[in-house]
Amino acid sequence: MINPGFFSVIGVGIGAILLYAVLGVILMLLGFYAVDLTTPGKLNVMVREGLPNAVVITAAGMVSMALIVVTAIYTSSGFLTEGLIQTAVFGVIGILAQVGAVRLVEWVMGIDIGAVLAADRVVPQSFLISAAHLALGLVVAFAII
Repeated sequence: MINPGFFSVIGVGIGAILLYAVLGVILMLLGFYAVDLTTPGKLNVMVREGLPNAVVITAAGMVSMALIVVTAIYTSSGFLTEGLIQTAVFGVIGILAQVGAVRLVEWVMGIDIGAVLAADRVVPQSFLISAAHLALGLVVAFAII
């Protein structure tokens, strides 16, 4: 026999999943556009054209942003509205911190990100920038905890 209230718990859970999924997509898109705005050229065009460094760096950036968003969701409070607000705030701040930190690493290392992204073959600097995205995404994610 199913306990009374079971279906309301399921309904609330489904609603929470959908709301967090929508918020996650919004934050991921915001993160992508934050990276796009801080790099020369149109990143989405470079990715569509299959420029290998643009694809590798964008993929690393998306994974690192997902780490930030997932951590923000995981650490949010048990109340849905508060959790969504907390996730949005920590997600936005985390994404901005991560993007700014990656740009700083590129500057300190003297990497011309525009040239790296526009190259038609894989260049070693793309691995460093990708690693910086992932590492800084982890740092920001743990800072949220």
